[in-house]
Amino acid sequence: MDGEPIPWKSPFAALGKIALPPTTAKQSPTTHAEPTPKKHRGRVDIIRQTAHRGGKTVTVVTGFVGISQAEKEQLAKSIQTACGAGGTVKEGRIEIQGDQRELIARILTDAGFRPVLAGG
Repeated sequence: MDGEPIPWKSPFAALGKIALPPTTAKQSPTTHAEPTPKKHRGRVDIIRQTAHRGGKTVTVVTGFVGISQAEKEQLAKSIQTACGAGGTVKEGRIEIQGDQRELIARILTDAGFRPVLAGG
């Protein structure tokens, strides 16, 4: 080498001459679709209970219609995580430890339910 620049040939230069196939009517991944409206899944009651629980407060969500047991368990798990509290699914109800009614109502609204605060 005598100090002259090395001739470089790009291996990708031939790609500029290739014709691309026509695009379809699908949306490209860079464009964002409008958010879909939330599905209305019905009314659920959010109740605060202390009876027969040794004075401890429990928030109970009842009145689910058309929702499977597995979906209730998944919803309960997300509520427990958001509230930072324990809970369970019993007899078709979701029970969360503590008075968490406002936070649970927000989560259920986001999930498409219409929560109603009931009881004390």
